[in-house]
Amino acid sequence: MDDSYDVVVIGGGAAGLSGALTLSRARRSVLVIDAGEPRNAPAGHIHNYLGREGTPPGELLAIGRKEVAGYGGEIVTGTVTSAEKVGDGEFRVTLADGRTVGARRLLVTTGLVDVLPDIPGVAERWGRDVLHCPYCHGWEVRDQPVGVLAGSPLAVHQALMWSQWTDRVTLFLNDANEPTGEEYEQLAARGVAVIDGAVAGLEVRGDRLTGVRLRTGRVFPLAAVVVPPLFRARADFLTTLGLGTTEMEMAGHVIGTAVAADATGATAVPGVWVAGNVADPKAQVIVAAGAGLTAAATLNADLIAEDTRLAVAGALSR
Repeated sequence: MDDSYDVVVIGGGAAGLSGALTLSRARRSVLVIDAGEPRNAPAGHIHNYLGREGTPPGELLAIGRKEVAGYGGEIVTGTVTSAEKVGDGEFRVTLADGRTVGARRLLVTTGLVDVLPDIPGVAERWGRDVLHCPYCHGWEVRDQPVGVLAGSPLAVHQALMWSQWTDRVTLFLNDANEPTGEEYEQLAARGVAVIDGAVAGLEVRGDRLTGVRLRTGRVFPLAAVVVPPLFRARADFLTTLGLGTTEMEMAGHVIGTAVAADATGATAVPGVWVAGNVADPKAQVIVAAGAGLTAAATLNADLIAEDTRLAVAGALSR
């Protein structure tokens, strides 16, 4: 696998496939390398994606792969372990199984990993009835009892957000940050109950979450639980290019890491673009797809400029 492409897309989610589709339609040679571990795999459906509302995540990816292949783009399964510059504007990408591939440009869309609270039951129910985004899942649990497990200073913000979808929100302090007097007033005004004490785990019956259990043994019946994950960019392999991650903040609090880039996805390393959750932890699926398109169009313009320079140089040398 020592072939070389105009663009190697690392990551085959919505951002990567959108970018690959754009580039393939621009008549670029494109290879998508995908590890097959989409972040939203546990979720039953995609929401807020106009024209694809309620589509299962796997179905959207299958449709995207077919569209990319229809324009000549190639897709392989694999995990990238390193990327390095091997010449003037050339990259070599190495996979975990030892395969290598060359590229003139890289589009990195590897997404992120949700680092979850170490509470029994949370990881097992993640994406089903353990949630974090009301725009993704709020409608599905509307008017039902929802518990917010405090784990960051943004817990009050989460509780107030979720009260838009249901008036049966309970904030479990879980021995974390105590709300301020003003925050208690806000919670009370929105009808959010506040419970002291540490959470011991989740109650599950018949593959369905039924509540939260405190260390005291008291159980609170719930239909869903909200937790604050830490969003960690999947970008370790970029260190071989000297490209790391930066901390991302919300309201002055760190919510995760991301690869820094400009509005088009261009990074500090010439020839490398990023799109989707690896660059923006808050991006939903439709936003990630749009970012993939934006990065691909800008990347293609960069290649056109290079192709033009080479053509002019070739013409002058004749």
